[in-house]
Amino acid sequence: MGGNIQKGVNETRVMEFILLGFPGSPYLQMFIFTLFLIMYLLTVLGNMSIIILVITQQRLHSPMYFFLCNLSFLEIWYTTVIIPKTLGIIMGSSRSISLAGCNLQMYLIFAFGCTEYFLLAVMAYDRYLAICFPLHYSTIMDISFSGKLAVASWLCGFLVICVPAIMISRLSFCGSNVINHFLCNIDSWIILSCTDTYAIELAAFIISVFVILGSCLITLLSYIYIISTILQMASAKGQQKAFSTCSSHLAVVVIWYGSTIFLFVKPSKRTSLEITKVVTILNTIVTPVLNPFIYTLRNKEVKEAVKGLLHRG
Repeated sequence: MGGNIQKGVNETRVMEFILLGFPGSPYLQMFIFTLFLIMYLLTVLGNMSIIILVITQQRLHSPMYFFLCNLSFLEIWYTTVIIPKTLGIIMGSSRSISLAGCNLQMYLIFAFGCTEYFLLAVMAYDRYLAICFPLHYSTIMDISFSGKLAVASWLCGFLVICVPAIMISRLSFCGSNVINHFLCNIDSWIILSCTDTYAIELAAFIISVFVILGSCLITLLSYIYIISTILQMASAKGQQKAFSTCSSHLAVVVIWYGSTIFLFVKPSKRTSLEITKVVTILNTIVTPVLNPFIYTLRNKEVKEAVKGLLHRG
């Protein structure tokens, strides 16, 4: 391991990490590899299909589907940061990752994750305006405002994680360089670090509360007003139509927030990495692959656009 560490007078500093991935027999490794590969291909193809569908179908040229395009674009890159490297780890051909590479992967994972929280909150706010203020919706949520909300979501997502990323880059690692995970995350770095990590844990916890619970609060309040407005509608058909435009987004929100609140909103990172690893699979791999299917199967406009595209083809 001569190329992996640098030796000083008083310490041995880790310059490279080894990602363990998933322990088990070769048959189990092959099963996990095949499963992850299929899910990655489905994620890329499914989300690319959503983007192409929205761009090519005039009926989908609205703020709601503009935000959906942003979400699909994000999901493609979010999984690309994780799964290709994970496949190399499972096959045993690429278990090592440099200190800088590990830091970059961790930053991108959290930046894309934070951006998704903001986008989901923006999408909930968009549905709130559309259902609670239908006569003013097109005036408020115009192209300019929807564009600003999307740009703000991306900027905030990538900027808010800068503080803990910089703090983590200054950590010293002078013991084991083995990470019991299939990706680089804050939990593993804190466990392996030989310096005090209290400030980083506190900063990560505060940012997690701000980003996750803050965006969750916006989403929750939006849906409280949405449900209240839907229940006051006189027409049952109107209620069904209004709820159908929100059900897809609500399903994605429940899956995403349910897994990520467990992962990040906790006072200590020194919890079971095996449990964290399982929940991370749901958060980083399962959710992105489900999104296109949820929006396709539960959204009437998307289903009609798909049918129209197939008939025209």
